[in-house]
Amino acid sequence: MSSSSSSLAAIGGAIIERFETTNSARDRALNEGRQITRLSANTVRAIHRAEFEEAEMSLAEAKRLLQGLIDHLTGHPNLYWQGYVQDATKEYAEACITMAMVRGAAIPSPKQLGVEDAPYLNGLAEAASELRREVLDNLRAGRSARAEELLIVMDDVFDLLVSIDFPDGITGGLRRTTDQLLSVLERTRNDLTLTLTQERLQAALRDAERTFLGGREN
Repeated sequence: MSSSSSSLAAIGGAIIERFETTNSARDRALNEGRQITRLSANTVRAIHRAEFEEAEMSLAEAKRLLQGLIDHLTGHPNLYWQGYVQDATKEYAEACITMAMVRGAAIPSPKQLGVEDAPYLNGLAEAASELRREVLDNLRAGRSARAEELLIVMDDVFDLLVSIDFPDGITGGLRRTTDQLLSVLERTRNDLTLTLTQERLQAALRDAERTFLGGREN
């Protein structure tokens, strides 16, 4: 074998070995990314059912998988920045933030969650949208004050997001996610306003009835 052929064989072998390592890392990222997304979705569903113990268990498993995956991809930055990995981190961020919002805790930062800014912000927007269900559930239960508190949180998130004016390539399509939140926010505001108006009308009718009956007794 000539020296040229020998060197090409060595080069090709090394490249194939690196590709095999990268492909193995990619398979893990795809598999664990799907698991993280599923666990995060399960967390949000459990939160809406007020099953917080189950939500915390799903979230802890998602955190374990995500931290392990991020560590594994340290040597594969091209894979770390792929959409399927960043989408999984976004779903995890959404679940963590939703938990904090619903339980009235401080909203965790990107650093605390171990996620990048762009998926964090998109997760924040989607977590705020998830609060619509909480608002409606509280309205149905007659807890209008709590529903108003949650709407304020949604407003605060929207105000933050609209102040972040950078290209979609940097923010991961945040403008579209923010527009979706605005639509959810306006529908929720309308629902809350209607319920509060009805409550005030009912209170006024009760007051009028008491006044009328009191006058008749006198």
